Amino acid sequence: MDEPRWLDAEEMRLWDRFLAAGALVDRAVDQHLKAEGLSHTQYEVLVRLSAAPEGSMRMTDLAAALYTSKSGLTYQVGKLEDAGLVRRVDDNTDVRGVNAVLTEAGRTRLAEVAPHHVALVRRVFIDILDPAQRAAITTGLGAVADHLTARPDTDLDR
Repeated sequence: MDEPRWLDAEEMRLWDRFLAAGALVDRAVDQHLKAEGLSHTQYEVLVRLSAAPEGSMRMTDLAAALYTSKSGLTYQVGKLEDAGLVRRVDDNTDVRGVNAVLTEAGRTRLAEVAPHHVALVRRVFIDILDPAQRAAITTGLGAVADHLTARPDTDLDR
């Protein structure tokens, strides 16, 4: 086996800052949404469904859009369904498919939570960065996401 390409000091600093910023932003968002009675995934489900045609998405497509497992999404959608914010319906184009559909109560709940969520995202992330930093981070993280999305999971350990 070849010797690993160890991270140099600058690369290690980048990796450490990425981990710290991601964890701290996630913690702030999770705490805020928990106080609102939602998980981060549940909030993102409401957001994705609100943007989808007729407020409806196939569960498999929704899981892919949220970069989460199907089982994890099923659990979160179940919680939203129990709260009356989402309902599941059979997909009329595919007997094996199930769609998640945003209810009016879900739209109302999202309208209540979204302004506070956006204010928090601005406070802990967006407004801290100047336009050049935002552009660089958008480009850099986009390249990482595109690379990882294009590769099969089995190829990531090489």
